[in-house]
Amino acid sequence: MNSFYVFNGKKLKQLFIVMVTLVFAAGIIYSEKENLSVFDQKEPAAVFNVKTDKKMIALTFDISWGEKRPEQIADVLKKKGVADATFFLSSAWSESHPKVVEKLVKDGFEIGSHGHKHENYSKLKPNEVREQIVTAHRILTDLTKKAPTLIRLPNGDFNKEVLQTANELGYSVIQWDTDSHDWENPGVDTIVNRVLSGAHPGDIVLLHASDTCQQTDEALPIIIDKLRAQGYDFVSVSELLNQAHVQQREVQDQ
Repeated sequence: MNSFYVFNGKKLKQLFIVMVTLVFAAGIIYSEKENLSVFDQKEPAAVFNVKTDKKMIALTFDISWGEKRPEQIADVLKKKGVADATFFLSSAWSESHPKVVEKLVKDGFEIGSHGHKHENYSKLKPNEVREQIVTAHRILTDLTKKAPTLIRLPNGDFNKEVLQTANELGYSVIQWDTDSHDWENPGVDTIVNRVLSGAHPGDIVLLHASDTCQQTDEALPIIIDKLRAQGYDFVSVSELLNQAHVQQREVQDQ
């Protein structure tokens, strides 16, 4: 009799363990489903590159200060026959250099926003981020006669809240996949090698056209020549994004 109860006690204990395990597992599954429901939602994201098999590459230039390098960079691009490049302009700088902005627009380059104040937006409150982007939008639209739709945040710094705010204001946040580190002035050869070693189809290359970057205008002609020799075409960021949409439609139509 006693052995019967001991046996059933063991069975009951085993059954209890199994039930607890199942409940725990169910909790994990439920938790994972909850997480999936959150992370599966289409949240705003920054663009680092575009998936394409075509040898297309976007040269991008940030400007926050100075007046000599921007025109030099524009002249190099024009001389090399690169009509499509994207300049991300700080609106505070743009206000102080309207003639340079006018030249960039006249030369046909794409203009994106680089925000207003050059500070890390992830450190700002949401309403402050909105104010910075809206202020830059107003100034750049007034100067270029065209509302920008692309933004590269100062220092490439952002968080989910910043991305959300930019998205709500109609902007695509553009980062980069290949960083030239030209602002460090490491030498022309180093800048060239960094770009060439990282370049790939659909790449977005980060360069600068501020006066502090003293070697970019020398490195740029070499970069252009060598990438051309590899079969690359130079396009604006918008063209690159449009190509991604075309590629996606091509896949869907198959």
